[in-house]
Amino acid sequence: MAVLKLTNRPHIISSATVVGNHEHEGPLKDYFDMYDKSNEFGQNTWEKAESEMNKNALRLCVEKIGLKYHDIDLLFGGDLLNQCCGTTFGVKDSNISFYGIYGACSTFTLGLSLSAMCVNAGYYKRCASTASSHFCTSERQFRTPVEYGGQRSPTSQWTVTGSGCVILENDKDKNGVYVNEVMAGKIVDLGINDVNNMGAAMAPAAHDTLKNYFLESGNKPSDFDIIATGDLGYEGYQILKDMMKKDDIILGDNYTDCGLLIYNRERQDMHAGGSGCGCSAVVTCGYFFDLFKQNKIKDMLIISTGALLSSTSTMQGLTIPGIAHLVRLTKD
Repeated sequence: MAVLKLTNRPHIISSATVVGNHEHEGPLKDYFDMYDKSNEFGQNTWEKAESEMNKNALRLCVEKIGLKYHDIDLLFGGDLLNQCCGTTFGVKDSNISFYGIYGACSTFTLGLSLSAMCVNAGYYKRCASTASSHFCTSERQFRTPVEYGGQRSPTSQWTVTGSGCVILENDKDKNGVYVNEVMAGKIVDLGINDVNNMGAAMAPAAHDTLKNYFLESGNKPSDFDIIATGDLGYEGYQILKDMMKKDDIILGDNYTDCGLLIYNRERQDMHAGGSGCGCSAVVTCGYFFDLFKQNKIKDMLIISTGALLSSTSTMQGLTIPGIAHLVRLTKD
């Protein structure tokens, strides 16, 4: 693993968020650009609804800064559906050169990292990245359709219905949020095979990435205003803290998880919290970027975590490998 310092410091010039009803009813509702009370977004299937979220997140992100689709050189995007069709059908009419990516729930920082590296290297002037998930599409694909009314276990997480999009540009002279460092994660598999406990499956990968980041960079947790994992929920959040403590690395009050922030635990019954590609995407593109804008934070780590399973691997009785990609965001 290597920490890549992006010396040309690609600048995030726009972000946009589209969410569902539960997300809009949560504590971060004021930080989202668009929501739909029905979670259908005017479509007749959940999968089409997810594509519509992607379409609107990209559209809003471009419109916010007065650009057109042809001003974007390259788009990265992914989701949890087979062949990333939620993204593909959402952005296909934009006519932007497209790389479909898959990192499970780590897709947001995966796309953000790739976009930042391309812009930093000067290959493209502007890159965009989008990531999405939808509760109903995910349940249909990975567990049981919502219509079955299956009982969820206490460790299960609620897949966030949401899409987040960012646009990056190589402009060192502008003030704003920069992608300062990126670190690709490694696949970590400690033998977890419970599809209703994603937090336990992903926490070891977050531990591996964070531990190696601190060892290589020489930084310590207290150097950052916020350290946020993406999708661990209450179960994985505590597991990660315990694993880091065994390495004498203490994650303090500045450590949080997007899956803890997006819902109200007392008012909303989401069991172990939020997850999904859309979780870290909308919390970062909405809430964290707003904190940067208000100068409440100036330096943070976002580590989206992903469980690399599929319906096929689950039916074969395979374990659930995890991965976690890290991005350091700074403001000058």
